Amino acid sequence: MPEPLPRPGRRSPGGAQSTGCSAGPAPRHGTGDADPVDSPPIAASLGVVILTHNRCEEVVGTLQGLQRNVPGIPLVVVDNGSSDGTAERIRRDFPEVALVRAPGNLGAAGRNLGARAVQAKYLAFCDDDVCWLPGSLERALRLLEQHPDVAVLSARVMVGAAAMPDPACAPMAKSPLPGEPDIGPALIGFMAGACVMRAEAFQAAGGYWQPLFIGGEEALLALDLLEGGWRILYAPDIAAHHHPSRARDAAGRRRLLTRNALWVAWLRLPVATALGESWRILRAVPGWRERWCRLRDASTGWRMVFANRRPVGRRVRHLLAIVRKAG
Repeated sequence: MPEPLPRPGRRSPGGAQSTGCSAGPAPRHGTGDADPVDSPPIAASLGVVILTHNRCEEVVGTLQGLQRNVPGIPLVVVDNGSSDGTAERIRRDFPEVALVRAPGNLGAAGRNLGARAVQAKYLAFCDDDVCWLPGSLERALRLLEQHPDVAVLSARVMVGAAAMPDPACAPMAKSPLPGEPDIGPALIGFMAGACVMRAEAFQAAGGYWQPLFIGGEEALLALDLLEGGWRILYAPDIAAHHHPSRARDAAGRRRLLTRNALWVAWLRLPVATALGESWRILRAVPGWRERWCRLRDASTGWRMVFANRRPVGRRVRHLLAIVRKAG
């Protein structure tokens, strides 16, 4: 069960030596500060949801970085069934942080629990090895207030000590879809581990679908948001720093990425388009044997997938076609 959200303004001691991100460079244009006239108080309007599983040191460092970079904003950690003492460490060292203990490892759907615990108008999601930079969330709040049809702002993400751009940022910046001059181009997807989202849109779309678990889980939510009439924008002036954890199952994640991409195609695309997209996904897998294994893995869930199948409408198909043609 979620523990009560603390009052903003108290500071946790954060007992361990910091492994989180530093303040880092500020957003590229302007100061990123919210306009006090146009924007409501940020602590009352936005909460940060951090998802973690068995990465205690990473989440401790991230919490320390967030308390430096975004002081006063409520923080919610969703502990996805960790067995390494994560929950106990957070409760001891960060008493002001709200802790939600999932009944097990729910994957990306653990974020749904965090979103319900925040009870704010806007949700800033980050993974346990990602930290928001100063001024970014204030700017996100102001932009979302000014553009009420925007559901998601996908942040610019810098990776590692060298703060190199995440490879996903370049194609987002070059998106052919028209966006907003004060934000950035429109998208058909976003980065789940570094985005700011309108809670109303998140809840209306149903949040993250639990069967996807993890790996490309945002693709389905993005299509459902677009189908609901919302927009998704790339916002390079909203920035986060990613220090990739070494606790990763790279091979398992690649398999889940393929399975989930196939499932999303089967769930939301028209039959002919889904078949073409399935071949495009499988063609990127090296070797026929591995392609067959991944197709077989995806096919084991076909009954569940087709029971939840709702192809997107003409408007969203048009957006997808524009992006595919440009790419």
